[in-house]
Amino acid sequence: MLTVNGLELRVGARVLMSDVAFRVGDGDKVGLVGRNGAGKTTLTRVLAGEGQPTGGSVTNTGTVGYLPQDPRTGDLEVSARERILSARGIDDVVRKLRKAEAEMASDDERVRDKAMRRYERADAELHAGGGYAAESEAATIAASLGLPDRVMGQPLATLSGGQRRRVELARILFSGADTLLLDEPTNHLDADSIVWLRDFLKSHNGGLVVISHDVALLENTVTKVLHLDANRAEVDVYNMGWKLYLRQRETDERRRKRERANAERKAGQLMAQAEKMHAKATKATAAKNMARRAERMLSGLEAARAADRVANIKFPSPAACGKTPLQASELSKSYGSLEIFTDVDLAVDRGSRVVVLGLNGAGKTTLLRILAGIDKPDTGTVLPGHGLKIGYYAQEHETLDLRRTVLENMQAQAPELTDTQARSVLGSFLFTGDDSHKPSSVLSGGEKTRLALATLIVSAANVLLLDEPTNNLDPASRDEVLRAIRTYEGAIVLVTHDEGAVEALEPDRVLILPEGDEDLWSADYADLISLA
Repeated sequence: MLTVNGLELRVGARVLMSDVAFRVGDGDKVGLVGRNGAGKTTLTRVLAGEGQPTGGSVTNTGTVGYLPQDPRTGDLEVSARERILSARGIDDVVRKLRKAEAEMASDDERVRDKAMRRYERADAELHAGGGYAAESEAATIAASLGLPDRVMGQPLATLSGGQRRRVELARILFSGADTLLLDEPTNHLDADSIVWLRDFLKSHNGGLVVISHDVALLENTVTKVLHLDANRAEVDVYNMGWKLYLRQRETDERRRKRERANAERKAGQLMAQAEKMHAKATKATAAKNMARRAERMLSGLEAARAADRVANIKFPSPAACGKTPLQASELSKSYGSLEIFTDVDLAVDRGSRVVVLGLNGAGKTTLLRILAGIDKPDTGTVLPGHGLKIGYYAQEHETLDLRRTVLENMQAQAPELTDTQARSVLGSFLFTGDDSHKPSSVLSGGEKTRLALATLIVSAANVLLLDEPTNNLDPASRDEVLRAIRTYEGAIVLVTHDEGAVEALEPDRVLILPEGDEDLWSADYADLISLA
């Protein structure tokens, strides 16, 4: 059970929330919601013990399984299977068994005998830790999340970002933790895996705290909602399911609008009265007090409106370029003996719109990294055309230096900008005041997305390579990204699971991986988007 008392969280001088109290017990399934930057990710990190509150306490009487938005694993050389099994500490046992099995086939009798004894000890240890049933359970969870057996034997370093995130989710679900803390668990999942995850979480007997923009997941699982209100730096607790919460929120918002209108009316009356009294010397002090009171009321209202702003997300005016600014021919990529894709050809003409589809692990992210010049193909060439300027948005935010502040990341991407110009761009993406000095490492997934998109503004790119640009965004910010995609005049190569993003793109062509088949876009391909 998690118990939170008097919790206060700050980022710099900004108070995210204060005097927060709630409990998460067995069977409680909590949806943690709020606008990007409200503090959802910061709160879950504190609940997981990976961050410290400014004040108050978090008490945990059971085990916690935490899935962050950007999971990072230590050893990328271990296999996906070993990583998942490590959640229960049986990865080493399985490794011993496999080594012993290999040595039992030796021609040397002494090697065989030693291997058999090691195998017996490891086998007994495996049974003590849950036996082969645990290994089977891990494989079932992995397969349900779109990780087939061939992927389970691969080193993590050979997997795509989406596959690594599925491995981390499988690991958390396999861990048997009493309380699950999941930050955007449906990112990179296909439609079938999302349905399976909903059922799994619905039947989970322990506690659950989930951050998600997947409305169907929230509708089907949550029994309680915590709403982080950035306007008031407070957390509202709703002991009800998702649909009832939405109705109650609507009622609460109508009440707050009435209160705001009343406050504005009273402030106006106070200011008018103060103006009348100001002319009389005997009432000057009373007039000043009235004016101050009215100003305090109005300043509070203005702060609330500022917090309601949506990032003004737009893409740059593309620099002039030739007819075909980017071309690739006969690209192939393998990791060890694993072939990702072969013989991929692509010509990106000025202003063209290309969507890349394929199952997780088909090489979509790898292809974009090769086109961006970050990775090298095993064979084939990438040919930059006249005037090419690439803008690359990476799904795992690799283009950001997490050791730098928000402002330093912007200045690194556009050193020609003055401090004022860089701050102006950041301000349109809702990084204002002290936010520009925040370390990038403490940003939420949605904030990292906004910062990475902000760096594209100053690039004058005429070819955008966008890898899942709507992940981690609240609905209002997502709508802004879709509008930016729709209105951008340059060329776009898009990788996404988001059907709305493809609709906004209005692609003229589609590239299917790993086959490398290119075709004119038609509505027949729409069904592949959610499977990609």
